[in-house]
Amino acid sequence: MATTRRIALFGGTFDPVHLGHLRIAELAKNGLHLDQVRFLPCRISPHKTDRPPTSADHRLEMLRLALAETPWAVADDYELRIPPPSYSYLTAEAMRQRHPEARLFWLMGLDQWEALPGWREPERLAAVVEFIVFDRDGRPNPRPGMTLHHLQGNHPASASEIRESCRDGQLRTDWLPSPLATYIEQQGLYSD
Repeated sequence: MATTRRIALFGGTFDPVHLGHLRIAELAKNGLHLDQVRFLPCRISPHKTDRPPTSADHRLEMLRLALAETPWAVADDYELRIPPPSYSYLTAEAMRQRHPEARLFWLMGLDQWEALPGWREPERLAAVVEFIVFDRDGRPNPRPGMTLHHLQGNHPASASEIRESCRDGQLRTDWLPSPLATYIEQQGLYSD
């Protein structure tokens, strides 16, 4: 008898992807016995309107470089190929069609779990996925009609601090997968 595949969907701008993202994915994989974590960079996040993200091509290539040695992780360009903005419920429904045999999870931080009621169609998202909520030092509150799995851990990496360090001429390489520092510098990303 075949076992059901367990796939987590991990959305975000990943601008850039960093070791904190990879640590969260690894904790989820190990803690919930996932077969796969699909990193889904969005074209434009409806929650982050303060600045346009780095080009989709660069963010996808950085994900591919970061995940190259991680067989259970996939850089999925689905949200980059559809018209913006990226709504999680539509992505989850598309993944359900793509992987009808799988048990789907949505991996997110506590900040996004708390913001979830303000997302577009959160009930439709909850009908398709179970939520894995990562937090550094607290516990997410359950929500009626939503399945919640709590992950706890700590990693200090911050994409905004990495971008800022690059603008200051001192790129934070300690928070980046090793091939990314070279890629960021060669491509001249975040330096303007």
